[in-house]
Amino acid sequence: MALSAQEKKQRVAAAALGYLRDDMVLGVGTGSTVNALIDQLGPWKTRLRGAVSSSEGSTARLRALGIPVFDLNEVPDLGVYIDGADEANPRRELIKGGGAALTREKIIAAAAHTFICIVDDTKLVDTLGQFPLPVEVIPMARELVARQLVALGGRPVWRAGITTDNGNQILDVHGLRISEPRALESAINQLAGVVTVGLFAARPADLLIVGTDSGTRTI
Repeated sequence: MALSAQEKKQRVAAAALGYLRDDMVLGVGTGSTVNALIDQLGPWKTRLRGAVSSSEGSTARLRALGIPVFDLNEVPDLGVYIDGADEANPRRELIKGGGAALTREKIIAAAAHTFICIVDDTKLVDTLGQFPLPVEVIPMARELVARQLVALGGRPVWRAGITTDNGNQILDVHGLRISEPRALESAINQLAGVVTVGLFAARPADLLIVGTDSGTRTI
């Protein structure tokens, strides 16, 4: 029986709960799949020490459940970070940033011992790039960075009207076929004015839990 995307998200979120442990501080990402996870955290609100969140939206949801949210600087050891992705390949390399939280997501992923990515099977691709690649930029550098992204073979589009939680802007780069994600991540990160790029290849997910019509599978 075919499941809806929301049902698949609920399944992978439930599967991710199996990695939680009592008294841990949980890293929590951003987006619709993560919202499905947060919605299932109610029974854990007295078991978790708290959470670190990648966005103001997720922070508000966690606090509404009664889960304390800490600044990452207050947490010396972050065991598990759970987040979604806009695209994922079988090597667990990701495109993230559709929700404009890519910089904070990348910081928390770097801090966590284990990064678990939860997606439905529509997000699993052989080659990244069909989803436009988000790049967070300092506002004054937007056009400079855009010209350099064109030189790299992309078609950047300013996500007008969107300001990140860090006060920056987003360029969504269309038309890329990303055969070497790690190399492209490095190249874009070195452009002056770039805060970060939504490629998670240098630090990919440790586990990728994929929701399918028949259940979940873990890569």
